[in-house]
Amino acid sequence: MRIHRKYSTLLFGIFIGLAMSFFMSFFLTLVNIGLAPDFFARWRKAFILGFFVALPTSLIVTPIIRKIVSKITSG
Repeated sequence: MRIHRKYSTLLFGIFIGLAMSFFMSFFLTLVNIGLAPDFFARWRKAFILGFFVALPTSLIVTPIIRKIVSKITSG
């Protein structure tokens, strides 16, 4: 199954939001509480909450960052 190219910015925002919230919540939970017995439950909660912040942020910021990068690069 292929998705039309016009949805690439939306898909990029969703995937980058997932990846960033996944890794950031993991490492920040690990730094804050260590490998506690309830680590994975806390990490899951942090990931879900983080994703609800990361998703709209990435969808708003991605097009802005792309415009900035295109203005300051050449080629």
